[in-house]
Formats: sequence, C-alpha cells, structure tokens
Amino acid sequence: MIIVLRPDATEEQIQHLVDLISEKGLRAHLSRGTERTIIGCIGDESKIQDIPFLAIPGVESAMPILEPYKLASKSFHPEKSRFPVGNVTVGGDEIVVVAGPCSVEPNQTLFETARAVKKAGAKILRGGAFKPRTSPYDFCGLGEEGLRMLDEARQETGLPIVTEVMDTREVELVYRYADAFQIGARNAQNFNLLREVGKYDKPVFLKRGMSMTIKELLMSAEYIISQGNPHVVLVERGIRTFETATRNTLDIAAVPVLQHKSHLPVFVDPSHAAGDWRYVTKLACAAVACGADGLMIEVHPNPERAFSDGAQSLKFEKFEMLMQTIRPIAEAVGRFVAEGA
Repeated sequence: MIIVLRPDATEEQIQHLVDLISEKGLRAHLSRGTERTIIGCIGDESKIQDIPFLAIPGVESAMPILEPYKLASKSFHPEKSRFPVGNVTVGGDEIVVVAGPCSVEPNQTLFETARAVKKAGAKILRGGAFKPRTSPYDFCGLGEEGLRMLDEARQETGLPIVTEVMDTREVELVYRYADAFQIGARNAQNFNLLREVGKYDKPVFLKRGMSMTIKELLMSAEYIISQGNPHVVLVERGIRTFETATRNTLDIAAVPVLQHKSHLPVFVDPSHAAGDWRYVTKLACAAVACGADGLMIEVHPNPERAFSDGAQSLKFEKFEMLMQTIRPIAEAVGRFVAEGA
C-alpha cells in the first residue's frame, strides 16, 4: 500500500503514520518528492486494511500497490529516480555513456581506453576485475590488482568506475574501490548477492539475466532496494531466444516497458546483445531513440588481442563515431550526450 501525504503534512504527522505502520508489523518506506511525500507499506498489507488512513491528519490518499515489486514500481515512486554515480548523475536529461574494456588486462589497455573514451564523451569507465566465464579455463580477471588499476585510471581521468561483483565475499572489497557495483546477467537472480549489495550506499547496475522476464528483473531490483539501497540502474543486455545471428536478442521494447512500470533509470548494453562490433552502433542508436537513459559500450584498442569479448568491442575510432552518431538522435528526443573532454 502507498499513502500519499498532503503537501502541508507536518513531520509529526509523518512520524505518526510511520509509527502506526510499524506497530502493525510492516516497514514504512518514505519517498520524498518535490511536491509530495509518499509512504510505502512493506509487508503483509492485511494487517493494515482496517486502518482508516483517510481520517488521519496529513493523508491525501491511500491505495494498494498491485505489483509484487513494491519499491521498484512507479506506483510507489511516480517521479523518475535520479542519483549520482561518482560525479555523474544518471536518470536525468543526459544520456550517460559507460565505456571501457570487458576485462582489466595486465597491460596498459585500461589506461589507453580510459583516455580515449573520455575524449569521445563517455562519462563512466567500465572494466571487469572479476570475470564470470562460461569456461573455467578462460581468463577470469585480475581480482584486487584489477581494482587497483581501475582506481589509478579514475585518478588519472576523473571518470567514475563501475565493475562487476560476483560473490558476497567480494562485496566489501569492490566497495572500497568502485563508484558503483555491476551485477552481471549470470548473477541477476543470485538473491544473496543482491541482498548484500543492497546493504551498501553505492549504486548498482543490474543486468537482465539471459532468460529473465521484465517482471523477474524488477523483482531482482526489489531485492536490492528492500535492503535500503534505492540506487539501482536496470540494464537491458539482450536475452536468449531461438535466434543465433547475434549473441543475444536485444529486447528494445524493454526500455519503454521498464520506464512505464518503474522509476529506475534504464540503460542498454548493445555490445553484449550483439556480440559483434558491426551491429553495436546501430543498436545504440535504437536504444537512444526509444528513450534509454544510458549505454554500456565495450571498447578496446586492439580487439583481436583482447582477453575477453574482443569480437564485440569497438576500436577507439569506431567508438568516437558511435558517440557522434547518437548525439543528433539524443537531441531529437529531447536529451543530450556529453561532448568529449
């Protein structure tokens, strides 16, 4: 249930409602917007059905939330969420581009790429220090050494960093280095990991699992938000279908659907969707045109020598062309993409 308060509701009236809800064994979750404060009642709503909320001072309306994802739903939080990732705001008018190599490699690739993507206009640096691989014999990341390299790249370029966390035992370590966590597709329903990152105060980029429905993606976001961390970015990265022409099938319809159902920012990862660098720019254009709040792009100076996912990585000049191509599209839909620095 959500309780919408009057604009002139006092702090005492708000606290009275919070106490009343807590006494019934539910958790009260406050969402303070620019015009309204909303209280979400989390728990067994049957325990509060008999409370005449409309008779309580300060209350404007009270209504049940039909979606199972209460905190992630637009019913609970009608205004679009905006929040910082380091020194960058996501969820606003700017279409934020996250770019970098798939893996942090034991060479200068990360630093070369960080300089190049910043010059082209990317606002956040990505790179995997821990890599989930289909084969245990593939390169699985540098671990903490990779995190230290990401930190050095951030210090040099000023770009915030997002990197994947794969295990509950690694969350504290990644938290010490990164500006945001990434939960990869394979861990999108690792509920213990979702709960754990939800206890921290850094944003989470949650990638859609390869066979997840939109409802399941929002339920995974709910796991994170329910632990106290409301700063979740939903990432559409393609789903597994019968089609084999691309690595995954980019569900472009997921962008407007998610924005209709949820207040959370929605990003698109065309690199993992395509699996082939030749299609990445066109898919990025489609994502911008249909309203995505950001993109995640894999970039590498020498893809044929990349430790992972070279086939889908853009060379520097191709990435710069992508950035130039999406800017007029962003402008046409009332958004903008930052110029290079």
